[in-house]
Amino acid sequence: MSWESTAVYYRLVNELVRQQLGGLHSADCVVRSVDFAQIEDLQREGSWDLAGKQLAEETRGLVAAGAELIVLCTNTMHKLAGEIEAASSAEFVHIADATAERIRRERRRRVGLLGTAYTMEQDFYVGRLRDRYGLDVLVPDAPDRQIVHDIIYDELCVGITTERSRTAYRTVIDRLEARGAEAIILGCTEIGLLVGAGDATVPVFDTTEMHAQAAVTRALGLPAG
Repeated sequence: MSWESTAVYYRLVNELVRQQLGGLHSADCVVRSVDFAQIEDLQREGSWDLAGKQLAEETRGLVAAGAELIVLCTNTMHKLAGEIEAASSAEFVHIADATAERIRRERRRRVGLLGTAYTMEQDFYVGRLRDRYGLDVLVPDAPDRQIVHDIIYDELCVGITTERSRTAYRTVIDRLEARGAEAIILGCTEIGLLVGAGDATVPVFDTTEMHAQAAVTRALGLPAG
């Protein structure tokens, strides 16, 4: 939910709409960018109920402003997808579904997951990929999970990218590949700011890109795939 990845979403969605409609077309959208420091406090404190109430309220505000389709630009806060879906009748595009559907089309099954500690360690995300889509999800070991998590919050969310951190992520990816990962999921919307397809020997699936694509596909009524 940092503005760093929100800016990427905004660019991607507008580029995709222009690709589909041509000319001067751009996305008709409403963006609600929150103070991420407050969200991070709630995450760290485990106050998910309060975070859920906030996201539900933000959802109602977006719908009141005219939104017909809701896109939550973060993997971690999909822990509260149910609260968002319950807050309105607007269509909700789930980031894990967009990710898993693309991976299945590419005929991959065992995937390595990078993300925040919440995303890697809790079942709201890994469980959805496993139970709904039959994916075998590998996560890094505990020390590597801490490295991935810290770089997200200490660096990527504040616009810092370094070669040292890129090398650290590549090492984590190498270890996942050595364990049999057939693909790597960049399961945090900021990770694509640091690493991409060239940092792995297997396909890399950036959830930010796939989520934006799924949103535009739904919004414009295009066929999936």
